[in-house]
Amino acid sequence: MIQKLMDEIRRKNAPVVVGLDPNLSFVPQHLQAQARDKVMSCAAYKGEDEDTLALRAAAEAVWEFNRAIVDAVYDLVPAVKPQIAMYEQFGLPGLEAYDRTVRYCREKGLIIIGDVKRGDIGSTSASYAKAHIGRIGIEGREIPVFDVDFATVNPYLGSDGIQPFVDVCNECDKGIFVLVKTSNPSSGEFQDILTQDGTPMYELVGRKVREWGEASMDGRYSNVGAVVGATWPEQGERLRKLMPNTFILAPGYGAQGASARDLSMFFDEAGEGAIVNSSRGIIAAWTKDAYSEYGAEGFAQAARAAAIDMIEDLRQAIADR
Repeated sequence: MIQKLMDEIRRKNAPVVVGLDPNLSFVPQHLQAQARDKVMSCAAYKGEDEDTLALRAAAEAVWEFNRAIVDAVYDLVPAVKPQIAMYEQFGLPGLEAYDRTVRYCREKGLIIIGDVKRGDIGSTSASYAKAHIGRIGIEGREIPVFDVDFATVNPYLGSDGIQPFVDVCNECDKGIFVLVKTSNPSSGEFQDILTQDGTPMYELVGRKVREWGEASMDGRYSNVGAVVGATWPEQGERLRKLMPNTFILAPGYGAQGASARDLSMFFDEAGEGAIVNSSRGIIAAWTKDAYSEYGAEGFAQAARAAAIDMIEDLRQAIADR
């Protein structure tokens, strides 16, 4: 699967993934009003309580928002990354919106990274892996569930929690991105702790990711990738050297403060080996001064403009290294 992602990055010349993390504050009011009217007029929902109807309306607005964003950027970028928590907050209707979003992105030919951050003891991790990147066996049939191409995985439980995902990667030609050095400010509370030999914890995780990845190679790179926050360029440079065959998913560009220059060393000598995520910076571009001319009605066009700007910014930074 990692080879497929790399092929798409090359084809579009855009190492960019758009994070589909639709907080309701990013969804224009006209979309929310239209969704509310649609839900309230649907005969199938008659008799439901107000809270359930509100959740349905919110999820419908999120779905329409996502569809417009995807329509605006699918020809520019190789991948999208829906964050499942942004859908779970709306309950079952939200999960339905997540599933609809994944299916629509697949129709558009996009690689889908399910940002689910799963990881548990072996049997539970096996169930997570089946649900998100594998298949569940029922009555002699192997059925895909959420059916994303990659899933993000938490390594805190060690190899017991990772091996079931690696097994599914190999069985179903899928991939994972393991959290190594995350972009949030407090990540260092655990990830930067020094071990007895002076090695920071994130480097130990990086070594394990390299080891796990050896069991699922797909060309030069492994289907077992790493999440390395764009907000930590020095650590990113160290991890790039430590994990030469590990593809990096780098969140944190734009809204979290990382620049293209910060990210240039996340890529290998050929300018490959990484993909950079932007969520708010693209999907909420219409709320930013730089793209305010598009207004709420032009939110999707603003997202397209922001994606083009990000792509050019990264291309230049990689070329200037």
